[in-house]
Amino acid sequence: MLRLELLLNYFVILRQKPFMNVLLLGSGGREHALAWKLAQSPLLTSLFIAPGNAGTLHHGTNVELNPEDFEAIGKFVSENNIQMVVVGPEAPLVKGIADFFRSNSALRGVDIIGPSAAGAMLEGSKDFAKAFMQRHSIPTAVYRTFCTGESEKGKSFLETLYPPFVLKADGLAAGKGVIIVDDIEEAGKTLTEMLDREMFGEAGKKVVIEEFLDGIELSVFILTDGKDYLLLPEAKDYKRVGNGNTGPNTGGMGSVSPVPFADKKFMQKIEDRIIKPTISGLQEEGIDYRGFIFFGLINVKGEPLVIEYNCRLGDPESEVVIPRIETDLLELFKAVGNQKLNEHSIEINPAFASSVFLVSGGYPDSYEKGKPIGGLKNYEDSIVFHAGTKVVDDQVVTNGGRVLAVTSLDETMEGALKKSYKSASQIEFDKKYYRKDIGKDLMTYK
Repeated sequence: MLRLELLLNYFVILRQKPFMNVLLLGSGGREHALAWKLAQSPLLTSLFIAPGNAGTLHHGTNVELNPEDFEAIGKFVSENNIQMVVVGPEAPLVKGIADFFRSNSALRGVDIIGPSAAGAMLEGSKDFAKAFMQRHSIPTAVYRTFCTGESEKGKSFLETLYPPFVLKADGLAAGKGVIIVDDIEEAGKTLTEMLDREMFGEAGKKVVIEEFLDGIELSVFILTDGKDYLLLPEAKDYKRVGNGNTGPNTGGMGSVSPVPFADKKFMQKIEDRIIKPTISGLQEEGIDYRGFIFFGLINVKGEPLVIEYNCRLGDPESEVVIPRIETDLLELFKAVGNQKLNEHSIEINPAFASSVFLVSGGYPDSYEKGKPIGGLKNYEDSIVFHAGTKVVDDQVVTNGGRVLAVTSLDETMEGALKKSYKSASQIEFDKKYYRKDIGKDLMTYK
């Protein structure tokens, strides 16, 4: 009798626990951080990552799927009883994966964490984003957009601006579509290369020229269900490859959260002048937006302005933002799908988080892959998120330019950075490189 009662209780518990199979799209450090966090949720049944990396293997099952192959993804979702798809990178969102699911009767019930294609245009088109900000009185730099064949008009506009000059390819250009030059003649030549010689291909058929804003940058994130939003931890990333912010731009060499100068007063300005007008603007324009919004901001003499929008979490910022979120992220995602985010709050760890990226020698230019990685079990007091890695014959090897993000938390920024750098020194692969000055520019704001 006791055995029967225990069995009945077991089935009651099973019925009470939500059945939640999740598919996470992407293969970078952002996706490893998301997988790490989602795997902690008691709501999760199974987690699949497509295509994933050597790190995501520890939190779920990697699946050989292209995040931009919607038909294959839809088939996998149907065959594996997936209830939620979390979209990591921007390209599938800009290409309309959310619309694909919502227009398919067999897939319509699956929650998609990511905006519609119309919403993803905030990142997919610099011109659309700037015009959106202008329509809704959101502070940003003065700009004009020029199309193929209009390089001479663009050069005339450049003469109205003070150097340096900022030129942005309108579409997605793998993070390489923004060029800043000091000399006006060089700016004119660059504009011609972009517009008339297809420097960035389809992405550069339109070019946004805008005034240069002099200040210090930060990244702010929200999770929204289209009606309400929750504010996530802010962060500061470091894009240039060299110490002292020298050398070419990269996908990101490290990040820190929280940002010392982003005090309560400054963050209130961001909410009132930027976040709330963005949400109301999307609603006014009938744009379905359920997912993350990344606000790339700059602090100009205490006033926040928008540099750019992204339609997903940032990378390398995710590696410091996600570890500071103490709330069950999967529960919040479910609320996004049900548009009941107003019933939830978010708890943030007050500790500082720092992340230092270990990259392949030669990155962001040419570099070699397949280098064995050692010391992955040597570090203490850190979380290592994989970005460009894979497993070959039971050995983790490099598989990209940005290889690993070493993240640490501590009561102080100095303490978090000290832990990250200590762990970074204990991980080895041929031609390993990392910046030594992450967070240094923020020390004066303490």
